[in-house]
Amino acid sequence: MVTSFLWFALVFWLYLETKSVLVTGILGGTYMVLVALSSMSFGAIVDHHKKKLVMMVSNIISFGAFLLAGIMFLVCGEVVLLDVSGPLLWLFSGVILAGAVAGNMRNIALSTTVTLLVPAEKRANANGLVGTVSGIGFIVTSVFSGLSIGILGMGWTLGIAIALMAATVLQLILVKIPEKDIVLEPGVEHKKVDIRDSIAAIVAVPGLFGLLIFSTFNNLIGGVYMALMDPYGLTIFSVEMWGIVFGIAGTGFVIGGALVAKFGLGKNPIKTLLYAVIVIGAVGALFTIREWWWVFVTGIWVYMVIMPIAEAAEQTIIQRVVPYKKQGRVFGFAQAFESAAAPITAFIVAPIAEFLIIPYINSAEGKKSVGWLLGEGEARGIALVFLFSGVIMVLAACLAFMTKSYVKLAKHYQKS
Repeated sequence: MVTSFLWFALVFWLYLETKSVLVTGILGGTYMVLVALSSMSFGAIVDHHKKKLVMMVSNIISFGAFLLAGIMFLVCGEVVLLDVSGPLLWLFSGVILAGAVAGNMRNIALSTTVTLLVPAEKRANANGLVGTVSGIGFIVTSVFSGLSIGILGMGWTLGIAIALMAATVLQLILVKIPEKDIVLEPGVEHKKVDIRDSIAAIVAVPGLFGLLIFSTFNNLIGGVYMALMDPYGLTIFSVEMWGIVFGIAGTGFVIGGALVAKFGLGKNPIKTLLYAVIVIGAVGALFTIREWWWVFVTGIWVYMVIMPIAEAAEQTIIQRVVPYKKQGRVFGFAQAFESAAAPITAFIVAPIAEFLIIPYINSAEGKKSVGWLLGEGEARGIALVFLFSGVIMVLAACLAFMTKSYVKLAKHYQKS
């Protein structure tokens, strides 16, 4: 919750102060690059150490990064930090991002503890509960990030994040995870990062690499949302209202996770995953078809209902078909492989949208050419990018049903 709170707040603050889609696109893309570069190391660390220790180290790193950002804010001042042409804005943002990225080590550890603590037949339900808890945290952070930036400003927001992060370190001391021994492969040299071993573990499962490629492609499309969602929302709403809107829409996370917790993912989670992606793509194509706030909010809510289902499906598949002793590396490799895709789109789409698409759509010629499809409004250029991205995602999921990887992985899952 705390890392999300400060991450949301940083994006809101920078866009409101700079009015630059390019800045938020670079920020989001940099976050995903850092996740991609660190995930395999994090996965190896998770496999080779007790999970509570990994979570504790993750929390302490995040706390240290946020504390450093707070000191920078006090010493440098808000005006200096907001100079887009200077290095301090990017250094300040990078420190906060480092704290947020460190949280991914805890997330990888959490995925493996589901395997450790929950019987195989109940893991889908457990992953749904994880999604529900994450959804509650998302609601809280979404609402309070917007309110905190709008009412208190970035300085007080940093202070709140630092205090809460310290509390999470203290709280984790009380959590008990019954892991007596570290499960390692006998006779194997254990390295901090073993890419070949990670790839071998994935290739050993028929069709699993195909699943990761599909998820990577989806993350290419996800880079569009990462770069443009907040600029679109902050065009329609005030920062305080945008945070509240995200909080209301975040109830979808809770509902989606609760549905998985209650009903599971069916006999074939791979099929469930592809259906979920089709719905996500359709919603992404249509939720900005007109600049009507209620269509936008409804679309975000449906999107968030489906996301926990898709995420739980992928996690449940890996937890079942990959041996526990290798799951940290596989989850880490998957996160690195998939996360590396989003920055490509974010870095490409953000400048194209800001310097080409948005100016063209806002011109008289642009309004005439797409007005029949997207209507009128200030953010029609962003809406056009969302429309094409959603259509591509739907087509990709439909084609995935016809691949050999889908058939092989579904059969292997049933036999595991």
